[in-house]
Order: sequence, then structure tokens, then C-alpha cells
Amino acid sequence: MALWVFGYGSLLWDPGFQPARQVKARLQGYHRSFCMLSIHHRGSEDDPGLVLALDKQDGGQCTGVAFEVAAGEEDHVLQMLRDRELISSAYYEDTVQLTTDGGEKIDALAYIINRDHVQYCQFDLERQAQIIANAVGGRGPNTDYLFNTVAHLDELDIKDDELRWLKQRVRALQAT
Repeated sequence: MALWVFGYGSLLWDPGFQPARQVKARLQGYHRSFCMLSIHHRGSEDDPGLVLALDKQDGGQCTGVAFEVAAGEEDHVLQMLRDRELISSAYYEDTVQLTTDGGEKIDALAYIINRDHVQYCQFDLERQAQIIANAVGGRGPNTDYLFNTVAHLDELDIKDDELRWLKQRVRALQAT
């Protein structure tokens, strides 16, 4: 049985492995949201950034990419993803069912926000933009994370109005 990984944020543009196959897919019951304070990769403990997470939401839907891990690479990829995604235990790892545009059902590994974790947050879009415009972490500016994610969503023809608004607002904040 193949190992699949669901990419909805930085995994879209930096999965960290060469997938055997990738396909656009939807996850029901979750929403892609900047609801996780980033104290390592896109911010610091003193000046946290924000990163995307899957947040449970009644009626929610998140479209992203299902990446199939090449046969024989499963253990290596799983360890790499755990080292990267579970750095602070703000995410938990779970298996979710995705649906492709063609109706195929795929069970995939996903990293989901732990709402009880101290890094979970809920800010309005303006506050998100203010944070993203200024935060920098070990993997670089928070703006790079936002801009790369939106660019890849656009390439995949995945609509996300909130992220597009954030991109425009952050660009405006940078110009001032």
C-alpha cells in the first residue's frame, strides 16, 4: 500500500522529497488557515510568525496536493516529515481521506493543528498580515512562506481568497 502525504501549505512548494506521483485533492471538514504561531521556521519565540495548518471546521474544505511517496522511500520520508512538521508538537499526524478531481479516494498522511497547543491562534486577516509582513525565522521571512504558497496555489488553479487577500495586503504593508 502506497504512502501518500497531503500538502496544503509549504509542502506544496517544498515537499522535501521527490514524489512518485502527485494529484490535486480535497479534504472535507478542514480549513487551511494561518492559525499556528511559528517560533522556529518563520518566526522566533520573541517575534512569532504564522504558518498554515489544517483546522477542523464544520463544512470546511481544503484543496491541496496528494503526494505519493516512492516505493522504498517511505521510512526516510516519514522521518524527514516528522522532524520537520512535529518540531514543537503543535501539529499532530493523522491519516485523512482525500478525494481527487476524478473522484478517486486516497488515504493520506496530514499534519493537523492541535487546538490545545500554545501555538494555536485565531487572528483576523489584518492581524495576520501585520505578523506575516514582519516575522523572520530559521527558514527565512514569513513573507516568503505566504508568497510561495499563493504562487503554487495559483499554478495549481486552487482558489483561496483569504490567502490572495493576505498576499495583497502584505505587499501593501511592505511598500509603506
